[in-house]
Amino acid sequence: MAVGSKGLAPSDLDGFTDEKLVAELDNAKKELFNLRFQSATGQLEDHGRLKAVKRDIARIYTILRERELGIRTAPSASK
Repeated sequence: MAVGSKGLAPSDLDGFTDEKLVAELDNAKKELFNLRFQSATGQLEDHGRLKAVKRDIARIYTILRERELGIRTAPSASK
C-alpha cells in the first residue's frame, strides 16, 4: 500500500460496491482539489499527501475499469 494512503489498498477496494467506489472517488477528487488549492496558496504542509491522493484516484479508476472489462468481479450482494 502506498505511504500516506488512507487504507485504500486494492484488496480493500475489492470489497466495495460500485456505488461505494464512486463515492470514494468523489471524496478523493474533492480532497485533491483542496490540496491543490492549499499548495497554490502556500498553506500545504504535507506535500506527500498530493501524491498519495492521486494514486488513490488512479487505483479506484483501475478497479472500476477492471470490473467493466470483467477482469475483477464486484462483491456479491448475498449478505
